[in-house]
Amino acid sequence: MTPELRPYDRERDADGLYELKRAFERGLGENTGGDEKAAAYEGKLTDAYRERWLDWVDRCVADDERCVTVAVDRSEAESGASVVGYVFVLPERTAMIWDAAVLNEIYVAPDHRGTGVADDLIDAALALAADQDLPLDRLVLDVDPANERAKGFYDRHGFEPWGKMVARPLDDA
Repeated sequence: MTPELRPYDRERDADGLYELKRAFERGLGENTGGDEKAAAYEGKLTDAYRERWLDWVDRCVADDERCVTVAVDRSEAESGASVVGYVFVLPERTAMIWDAAVLNEIYVAPDHRGTGVADDLIDAALALAADQDLPLDRLVLDVDPANERAKGFYDRHGFEPWGKMVARPLDDA
């Protein structure tokens, strides 16, 4: 069965969405850095972080329900639906941060990779971005240069390098 795409609904989807968020964060930590990065990403996944993140999702969805689109597979859950992927585009009110629409996160559960779910989710993100009033007509995202699979996916969808992000810790600020 092909997963259905629909706007996120906290009552139905919060647990499934957060499980995928945890997998997304763990993947960033484990696959794109050393033990220190993996520990840092794992360490932030507390119950308090879960509530803060889901509350932030709610605030974004209140601006536009399409900010978080979930892919659900009804055949995987005995009661209801199983969230197997999601895309999170920041609301239009944040467009001035990057002068563009921002693809915050996209993630598909490993069992559903290569099935077209990610293509459908990126199409949903592009459609939302096209509807936003942006200073620059672009959809931007941060992708780790070590993540070859993600880079290939974005290349296939017409994304190209646009600047380079740098960061520094705040613990000594």
